[in-house]
Amino acid sequence: MPDSAFDAVIIGGGFYGCSLALHLRRSGVGRVLILERGDEIMQRASYANQARVHNGYHYPRSLLTGLRSRVNFPRFSREYADCIDDGFEKYYAIGRIFSHVTAAQFRLFCERIGAPVERAPVAVRALFNSHLIEDVFRVRETAFNAVKLRARLQEELRAAGVETRTRCEARRIEQTDTGLALVVETPTGSERIDATRVFNCTYSRINQLLTASGLPTIPLKHELTEMALVEVPDALKTMGITVMCGPFFSVMPFPSLGLHSLSHVRYTPHYSWQDGDGVYRDPYELHARAPRRSNALHMLKDAARYLPVIAGSTHRDSLWEVKTVLPRSEIDDSRPILLKEDYGLPGLTCVMGSKLDNVYDVLDASTPVAGSPTFR
Repeated sequence: MPDSAFDAVIIGGGFYGCSLALHLRRSGVGRVLILERGDEIMQRASYANQARVHNGYHYPRSLLTGLRSRVNFPRFSREYADCIDDGFEKYYAIGRIFSHVTAAQFRLFCERIGAPVERAPVAVRALFNSHLIEDVFRVRETAFNAVKLRARLQEELRAAGVETRTRCEARRIEQTDTGLALVVETPTGSERIDATRVFNCTYSRINQLLTASGLPTIPLKHELTEMALVEVPDALKTMGITVMCGPFFSVMPFPSLGLHSLSHVRYTPHYSWQDGDGVYRDPYELHARAPRRSNALHMLKDAARYLPVIAGSTHRDSLWEVKTVLPRSEIDDSRPILLKEDYGLPGLTCVMGSKLDNVYDVLDASTPVAGSPTFR
């Protein structure tokens, strides 16, 4: 096979792209290449997020999403145990007003998906404003260290023989007599790469390649988001807290920096837009041009109404990124996996997931047949 020809090319070196590349190689696919636009893998959405390893609790309005998270939680925790921080207690508090679920409904949901849940100790419940919080539950969730996870995947990709090219952007894809061809912009110019199959795993930029190649866009909603990084008071240092289910917040350990992430349903998104019907705007360009006026103070002030002790937190920094979801997720907060095979061209697959720990739903559906990257 020529140096410029591969059995499978993965566009996007995020967690999903890297995991898929490893899965293909371990399943017997020959030459596998990752093309990453940035300086190294897993620097964008795979790093700039809440680092939560979901166990289903976050999705009481979507039984399927909650159940898939519950199923995948132990598998992810075992496989990446060296990248997991479980040295904190996790609590979910249910709001009395504006919440889409009651405390009784939340407990019933947990029982239905088999997620461990119990009422929080009295000392923990006392941290909350009882006029605004109906009840508080102790649950089982963890956080991942994104820096350790990146290092782990870099080593596994090398060991598996996956070739990774950074600072390379796939500009266009077209069909050939033997498969697919990519026009790729590299630090030294443009080149052509041939592939039997191509996997578009570029998350918020999935439609960038499709639009440039004259293919239909996929309806997607994007948000420019701010994840605040805070130093919390001593009383919260060994805790992760989520107030739900509505216009509330989460404060979680962010292991790679030794801080806590703070996200708020109202203040984390700064603005949003949608792709579809021939309309497309490059999320990376909008991200680069957007002003960085932090909403961290608003997040803390509103969170303190429910959890007064959080007012003693100090805002240290913020992570800015584009969050992308399927528009139908706005109805019930579900997080389905986008997996579209042969999208626009035979051999082109578009993949998008919103949670790292649910990557197995893609891998389990992507079993190569007889060593080829053509899936069952």
